[in-house]
Amino acid sequence: MSIYGAMNRDTRRFDDQARNYDALLVLSFGGPEGPDDVMSFLENVTRGRNVPRERLEEVAEHYLHFGGVSPINEQNWALIAALEQELETCGIQLPVYFGNRNWEPFVNDTVCQMRDDGVKRALVFVTSALSSYSGCRQYREDVIRAVDNAGEGAPKFDKIRTFYNHPGFIGPMVEHTRAALAAIPGERLPATRLIFTAHSIPNSMAKHCAYELQLADASRLIAEGSGHPEYQVAFQSRSGPPQIPWLEPDILDVLREAHLASTTDVVVVPAGFISDHMEVLFDLDTEARDEAGRLGMRLHRVPAVGTHPDFVRMIRELIVERMSAFPERPALGARGPNHDICPINCCLVGASPYR
Repeated sequence: MSIYGAMNRDTRRFDDQARNYDALLVLSFGGPEGPDDVMSFLENVTRGRNVPRERLEEVAEHYLHFGGVSPINEQNWALIAALEQELETCGIQLPVYFGNRNWEPFVNDTVCQMRDDGVKRALVFVTSALSSYSGCRQYREDVIRAVDNAGEGAPKFDKIRTFYNHPGFIGPMVEHTRAALAAIPGERLPATRLIFTAHSIPNSMAKHCAYELQLADASRLIAEGSGHPEYQVAFQSRSGPPQIPWLEPDILDVLREAHLASTTDVVVVPAGFISDHMEVLFDLDTEARDEAGRLGMRLHRVPAVGTHPDFVRMIRELIVERMSAFPERPALGARGPNHDICPINCCLVGASPYR
């Protein structure tokens, strides 16, 4: 199998060989850790995409609203600490490294550190619940570039499969959704709308991946498990010029439609995210909550999985899965487990969201 299972021409979906690993790399997006970091961070995110300066300044205000600090790094460190404890408890000796695409610790630096520490083969856990170019393939490209940069002695990497329908992801989301619904008085439940959200992506990107299908499956599984089968899927955090079509409907439009349907309460489930990072705090807890209040509705936002023990256990199980020959691969729903060998045409970028 080629390095990192990336752009592989192999027609197999799974690697059924038992493998030994020296380390785990937790790979994420990154975020600024102070006001002075914000513009540099956004320039990293949008490099090569010709994003107008005024758009960067607009997004910068979202971060400055929270003191210029994104919670994502702290949340990832908390997840790593919980995972390290889970691995130690289960007798798995596997050091955990942390790297980001857009901010410190940068994945290039982390891979060099792994090389210097003598790591020869490692697993990668990407903090994205759904498959797309920006949520999967681009991270694989990040690792390939980091390996090339590290040069001789760089580790080889294998990716842990996408987990959108794993019981360890769906279970905690069901638990959190049930708790939010239980907090609503019974007389208001018939007029309560359940809305699942994920980050919008360009339509051209969505055509080359299973993003929409995976979100639909995850939403259905959580809705069924929560006992509130009437639900809707919406998207958030759209960017790019208006002439480039992105996945719709937008969460704010769905809220307005809910108001017209005499909805009293909306329960918003960020099914496409694993932590309550900036897109959740600003786009849902600030913008969407303000819009719901303006319309006279109560918005109840379900927390992401975060460091829920079942989710942390899931990561450990996915690690063991890649270490085992012909393992069981738990998955809910008809689609079954996602592949761990990525085909060459998997999650292509499509057209650029900027011109």
